[in-house]
Amino acid sequence: MGARELWLFRHGESVANVAAAAAERAGSDRIEVPFRDADVPLSELGVRQAEALGAWLADNAPAEGTASLWTSPYRRAIQTLSVALETSGRALGDPPRIDERLRDRELGVLDLLTSHGVDRLLPDEAARRRWLGKFYYRPPGGESWADVALRVRSLLADFDAGADAAADAPAPVMIAAHDAVVMVFIYVCLGLSEGDLLDFAQTHVVSNASVTRLVRPSGTGPWTLEAFSHDEHIRETGVPVTEHAGDKDADIH
Repeated sequence: MGARELWLFRHGESVANVAAAAAERAGSDRIEVPFRDADVPLSELGVRQAEALGAWLADNAPAEGTASLWTSPYRRAIQTLSVALETSGRALGDPPRIDERLRDRELGVLDLLTSHGVDRLLPDEAARRRWLGKFYYRPPGGESWADVALRVRSLLADFDAGADAAADAPAPVMIAAHDAVVMVFIYVCLGLSEGDLLDFAQTHVVSNASVTRLVRPSGTGPWTLEAFSHDEHIRETGVPVTEHAGDKDADIH
Protein backbone atom coordinates (compact mmCIF):
# COMPACT_ATOMS: atom_id res chain seq x y z
CA MET A 1 0.00 0.00 0.00
CA GLY A 2 1.30 3.44 -0.90
CA ALA A 3 0.40 7.06 -0.25
CA ARG A 4 -3.30 7.83 0.23
CA GLU A 5 -3.24 11.60 -0.09
CA LEU A 6 -0.94 14.03 -1.85
CA TRP A 7 -1.04 17.69 -0.85
CA LEU A 8 0.83 19.66 -3.49
CA PHE A 9 1.88 23.21 -2.58
CA ARG A 10 3.12 25.59 -5.22
CA HIS A 11 5.78 27.96 -3.89
CA GLY A 12 4.79 31.53 -3.07
CA GLU A 13 5.42 34.33 -5.52
CA SER A 14 9.14 34.56 -6.33
CA VAL A 15 11.24 37.52 -7.39
CA ALA A 16 11.58 35.82 -10.79
CA ASN A 17 7.78 35.66 -11.12
CA VAL A 18 7.69 39.41 -10.58
CA ALA A 19 10.53 40.09 -13.03
CA ALA A 20 9.02 37.84 -15.69
CA ALA A 21 5.63 39.55 -15.48
CA ALA A 22 7.30 42.98 -15.76
CA ALA A 23 9.39 41.90 -18.75
CA GLU A 24 6.36 40.49 -20.56
CA ARG A 25 4.39 43.70 -19.97
CA ALA A 26 7.28 45.78 -21.29
CA GLY A 27 7.71 43.64 -24.39
CA SER A 28 11.31 42.86 -23.44
CA ASP A 29 13.28 39.95 -24.85
CA ARG A 30 14.93 38.97 -21.59
CA ILE A 31 13.99 38.60 -17.93
CA GLU A 32 16.45 40.30 -15.60
CA VAL A 33 17.00 38.07 -12.57
CA PRO A 34 20.34 38.06 -10.69
CA PHE A 35 19.99 34.43 -9.58
CA ARG A 36 20.26 31.03 -11.18
CA ASP A 37 16.90 29.29 -11.17
CA ALA A 38 17.72 27.07 -8.20
CA ASP A 39 18.54 30.11 -6.03
CA VAL A 40 15.54 32.35 -6.75
CA PRO A 41 13.94 33.46 -3.42
CA LEU A 42 10.40 34.47 -2.60
CA SER A 43 9.26 38.05 -3.02
CA GLU A 44 7.93 39.90 0.02
CA LEU A 45 4.42 39.02 -1.15
CA GLY A 46 5.50 35.40 -1.59
CA VAL A 47 6.55 35.24 2.06
CA ARG A 48 3.13 36.53 3.10
CA GLN A 49 1.46 33.92 0.90
CA ALA A 50 3.57 31.20 2.55
CA GLU A 51 2.48 32.49 5.95
CA ALA A 52 -1.16 32.24 4.83
CA LEU A 53 -0.47 28.64 3.80
CA GLY A 54 0.95 28.01 7.26
CA ALA A 55 -2.19 29.37 8.90
CA TRP A 56 -4.22 26.98 6.74
CA LEU A 57 -2.00 24.07 7.80
CA ALA A 58 -2.52 24.97 11.46
CA ASP A 59 -6.25 24.40 10.99
CA ASN A 60 -6.28 21.56 8.46
CA ALA A 61 -3.17 19.39 8.84
CA PRO A 62 -3.44 15.98 10.56
CA ALA A 63 -2.05 15.03 13.96
CA GLU A 64 1.46 16.21 14.66
CA GLY A 65 4.32 13.96 13.64
CA THR A 66 2.32 11.97 11.07
CA ALA A 67 2.84 13.77 7.75
CA SER A 68 5.53 12.98 5.19
CA LEU A 69 7.16 16.24 4.06
CA TRP A 70 8.95 16.66 0.74
CA THR A 71 10.28 19.63 -1.18
CA SER A 72 11.96 20.64 -4.40
CA PRO A 73 15.62 21.58 -3.86
CA TYR A 74 14.95 25.04 -5.29
CA ARG A 75 15.15 27.87 -2.77
CA ARG A 76 11.65 29.26 -3.38
CA ALA A 77 10.05 25.89 -2.62
CA ILE A 78 12.18 25.20 0.46
CA GLN A 79 11.48 28.73 1.73
CA THR A 80 7.74 28.35 1.19
CA LEU A 81 7.56 25.09 3.15
CA SER A 82 9.83 26.42 5.90
CA VAL A 83 7.78 29.59 6.40
CA ALA A 84 4.51 27.66 6.27
CA LEU A 85 5.63 25.10 8.84
CA GLU A 86 6.98 27.79 11.17
CA THR A 87 3.78 29.81 10.88
CA SER A 88 1.62 26.75 11.54
CA GLY A 89 3.31 26.28 14.91
CA ARG A 90 3.00 22.51 14.51
CA ALA A 91 5.52 19.69 14.17
CA LEU A 92 3.77 17.88 11.35
CA GLY A 93 6.47 15.29 10.65
CA ASP A 94 10.15 14.64 10.27
CA PRO A 95 12.30 17.35 8.63
CA PRO A 96 11.33 17.77 4.98
CA ARG A 97 13.12 15.56 2.49
CA ILE A 98 14.70 17.45 -0.40
CA ASP A 99 14.36 15.57 -3.68
CA GLU A 100 15.73 16.78 -7.01
CA ARG A 101 12.91 15.00 -8.85
CA LEU A 102 10.62 17.79 -7.61
CA ARG A 103 12.66 20.62 -9.14
CA ASP A 104 11.06 22.96 -11.66
CA ARG A 105 11.02 22.13 -15.35
CA GLU A 106 14.39 23.09 -16.84
CA LEU A 107 14.06 25.49 -19.79
CA GLY A 108 17.58 25.23 -21.21
CA VAL A 109 18.24 27.86 -23.89
CA LEU A 110 14.81 29.41 -23.25
CA ASP A 111 15.67 30.27 -19.64
CA LEU A 112 15.22 33.98 -18.86
CA LEU A 113 13.64 34.70 -22.25
CA THR A 114 10.14 36.13 -22.55
CA SER A 115 7.70 34.65 -25.06
CA HIS A 116 8.54 37.63 -27.31
CA GLY A 117 12.25 37.00 -26.83
CA VAL A 118 11.92 33.34 -27.89
CA ASP A 119 10.09 34.35 -31.06
CA ARG A 120 12.60 37.09 -31.93
CA LEU A 121 15.92 35.61 -30.82
CA LEU A 122 15.30 31.88 -31.39
CA PRO A 123 12.76 31.69 -34.22
CA ASP A 124 13.76 28.13 -35.18
CA GLU A 125 13.13 26.96 -31.62
CA ALA A 126 9.82 28.81 -31.54
CA ALA A 127 8.77 27.02 -34.73
CA ARG A 128 9.93 23.64 -33.39
CA ARG A 129 7.99 24.20 -30.19
CA ARG A 130 4.83 25.01 -32.13
CA TRP A 131 5.27 21.89 -34.26
CA LEU A 132 6.03 19.42 -31.45
CA GLY A 133 3.62 20.90 -28.92
CA LYS A 134 4.18 21.76 -25.29
CA PHE A 135 4.12 18.23 -23.92
CA TYR A 136 6.92 16.80 -26.07
CA TYR A 137 8.96 19.89 -26.93
CA ARG A 138 12.36 19.77 -25.22
CA PRO A 139 14.41 22.96 -25.55
CA PRO A 140 18.15 22.40 -25.99
CA GLY A 141 19.59 21.86 -22.52
CA GLY A 142 16.10 21.66 -21.02
CA GLU A 143 13.14 19.36 -20.45
CA SER A 144 9.72 18.62 -21.87
CA TRP A 145 6.68 17.96 -19.73
CA ALA A 146 7.16 14.30 -20.65
CA ASP A 147 10.60 14.44 -19.01
CA VAL A 148 9.07 15.88 -15.84
CA ALA A 149 6.51 13.05 -15.91
CA LEU A 150 9.34 10.51 -15.70
CA ARG A 151 10.58 12.18 -12.52
CA VAL A 152 7.09 12.19 -11.00
CA ARG A 153 6.50 8.54 -11.87
CA SER A 154 9.81 7.63 -10.22
CA LEU A 155 8.87 9.39 -6.99
CA LEU A 156 5.40 7.83 -6.89
CA ALA A 157 6.93 4.41 -7.50
CA ASP A 158 9.17 4.94 -4.47
CA PHE A 159 6.12 5.81 -2.38
CA ASP A 160 4.31 2.67 -3.54
CA ALA A 161 7.38 0.53 -2.87
CA GLY A 162 7.54 1.78 0.71
CA ALA A 163 10.85 3.57 0.22
CA ASP A 164 9.59 6.18 2.68
CA ALA A 165 7.64 4.67 5.58
CA ALA A 166 5.80 7.91 6.30
CA ALA A 167 4.48 7.98 2.74
CA ASP A 168 2.70 4.70 3.49
CA ALA A 169 0.81 6.20 6.44
CA PRO A 170 -2.82 7.44 6.39
CA ALA A 171 -1.64 11.04 6.80
CA PRO A 172 -0.98 13.03 3.62
CA VAL A 173 2.29 13.37 1.79
CA MET A 174 2.94 17.12 1.60
CA ILE A 175 5.04 18.33 -1.32
CA ALA A 176 6.33 21.85 -1.99
CA ALA A 177 7.14 22.28 -5.66
CA HIS A 178 6.32 24.23 -8.83
CA ASP A 179 3.39 24.82 -11.16
CA ALA A 180 4.66 22.51 -13.92
CA VAL A 181 5.31 19.76 -11.37
CA VAL A 182 1.81 20.10 -9.93
CA MET A 183 0.30 19.88 -13.42
CA VAL A 184 2.34 16.77 -14.21
CA PHE A 185 1.31 15.09 -10.95
CA ILE A 186 -2.30 15.57 -12.09
CA TYR A 187 -1.44 14.13 -15.51
CA VAL A 188 0.25 11.04 -14.05
CA CYS A 189 -2.12 10.36 -11.16
CA LEU A 190 -5.32 10.79 -13.18
CA GLY A 191 -4.01 8.92 -16.21
CA LEU A 192 -4.64 11.82 -18.59
CA SER A 193 -3.68 11.93 -22.24
CA GLU A 194 -1.49 14.62 -23.76
CA GLY A 195 -4.59 16.37 -25.10
CA ASP A 196 -6.40 16.11 -21.75
CA LEU A 197 -3.51 17.76 -19.93
CA LEU A 198 -3.12 20.57 -22.46
CA ASP A 199 -6.86 21.24 -22.44
CA PHE A 200 -6.76 21.40 -18.63
CA ALA A 201 -3.74 23.71 -18.66
CA GLN A 202 -5.49 26.11 -21.04
CA THR A 203 -8.16 26.91 -18.43
CA HIS A 204 -6.37 26.25 -15.14
CA VAL A 205 -3.40 27.98 -13.51
CA VAL A 206 -1.67 26.87 -10.30
CA SER A 207 -1.70 29.94 -8.09
CA ASN A 208 1.18 30.73 -5.76
CA ALA A 209 1.06 29.04 -2.32
CA SER A 210 -2.07 27.13 -3.34
CA VAL A 211 -3.00 23.58 -2.31
CA THR A 212 -3.84 20.81 -4.79
CA ARG A 213 -5.10 17.54 -3.28
CA LEU A 214 -5.07 14.09 -4.86
CA VAL A 215 -6.57 11.17 -2.91
CA ARG A 216 -6.98 7.39 -3.11
CA PRO A 217 -8.31 6.09 0.23
CA SER A 218 -7.17 2.51 -0.33
CA GLY A 219 -3.55 3.48 -0.96
CA THR A 220 -3.59 1.70 -4.32
CA GLY A 221 -5.11 2.21 -7.75
CA PRO A 222 -6.35 5.41 -9.41
CA TRP A 223 -6.34 8.82 -7.81
CA THR A 224 -9.09 11.42 -7.58
CA LEU A 225 -8.52 15.18 -7.80
CA GLU A 226 -10.22 16.54 -4.67
CA ALA A 227 -9.02 20.13 -4.92
CA PHE A 228 -7.09 22.10 -7.51
CA SER A 229 -5.14 25.27 -6.70
CA HIS A 230 -7.13 25.94 -3.54
CA ASP A 231 -6.21 29.46 -2.42
CA GLU A 232 -9.04 30.59 -0.15
CA HIS A 233 -6.60 30.66 2.75
CA ILE A 234 -4.75 33.45 0.95
CA ARG A 235 -7.88 35.42 0.07
CA GLU A 236 -9.23 35.13 3.62
CA THR A 237 -6.13 36.81 5.06
CA GLY A 238 -6.36 39.69 2.59
CA VAL A 239 -3.07 38.74 0.93
CA PRO A 240 -3.15 39.18 -2.87
CA VAL A 241 -3.47 35.97 -4.89
CA THR A 242 -1.04 35.67 -7.81
CA GLU A 243 -1.22 33.31 -10.77
CA HIS A 244 2.15 33.65 -12.46
CA ALA A 245 2.01 30.98 -15.16
CA GLY A 246 5.43 29.39 -15.44
CA ASP A 247 4.75 27.90 -18.88
CA LYS A 248 2.79 30.23 -21.14
CA ASP A 249 2.47 27.96 -24.17
CA ALA A 250 -0.26 25.62 -22.89
CA ASP A 251 -2.34 26.45 -25.97
CA ILE A 252 0.26 24.80 -28.23
CA HIS A 253 -1.08 21.38 -29.28
